[in-house]
Amino acid sequence: MRIVIIIVVVLSLLESACSSSVVDDRPTVVATTTILGDVVREIVGDELNVQVLMPVGVDPHEFSASAGQVAQMESAVLVVANGLGLEESLSSVLDAVMADGVPVLEVGDVVTPRYFENGQPDPHIWFDPERMAVAVRKIADRLAEVDDRSTPADWSSRGDAYAARILDTEAEMKQRFGQIGPERRKLVTSHMAFGYLADRFGFEIVGVVVPGGGTLGETSASALGALSEAIVAEDVPAIFVETTVSPRLSETLAAETGRDVEIVTLYTGSLGAPGSGADTYLGLLLTDTQRIVDALKEGQ
Repeated sequence: MRIVIIIVVVLSLLESACSSSVVDDRPTVVATTTILGDVVREIVGDELNVQVLMPVGVDPHEFSASAGQVAQMESAVLVVANGLGLEESLSSVLDAVMADGVPVLEVGDVVTPRYFENGQPDPHIWFDPERMAVAVRKIADRLAEVDDRSTPADWSSRGDAYAARILDTEAEMKQRFGQIGPERRKLVTSHMAFGYLADRFGFEIVGVVVPGGGTLGETSASALGALSEAIVAEDVPAIFVETTVSPRLSETLAAETGRDVEIVTLYTGSLGAPGSGADTYLGLLLTDTQRIVDALKEGQ
């Protein structure tokens, strides 16, 4: 009996050693953000190995790649980035990778962006499902160019299928936002991340805590005072704060109004943790939609 047990243990160890030495020989696609990582995985399925540079919860405006991650990008068949200035600290790395001959697709280049008042493009394109549906098809087209395991028609079909799911999600968002009356469709956010959502679904952005398109800027006491007055004048019931930034300034602003202004957390630059409901791109859209509805609909 003892000999049998020893044999079983040895065989188990051998099996474990063999399985741990299995090399994934699939071509690698690198995505910069967690959102793009999920989008790419939805398109490729198990066909390719998808690696994501940024961990969950990291602000893409602030992220810097490690030496190992740069090497990972250098060996990829395709790097998918957002572009439009979102990955501020990665721009030089992306340029270097492209110079070394690695294909890089910045999805901001394949859609028509909106622009901030300062003339800079708004990088937060994932909050417009229609633009993202276009981007998904372009990603599929580029995958067809770099991978011959599937035919171009197969890649096109994969892109079309996921784009259709994105547009179905847009329809669900419109239905839910229908619970908010026109006079209550007013947003105050911690930074200017929701311009695409506002344009697509009919919201007015009353103001932002940190001006500009990034999260690295600064604000002033006078600007906060003016925004506090606007919140009171427009009867805005909530300030929406991203999960990737500190809520401190927004909490100060809410207190300054002298009213019961709710601080509501939304997922913006990063997916949520597993089980959060926002751990996929489509889940992020619907989770944020419901939180906005719950904060702004009549009777709240």
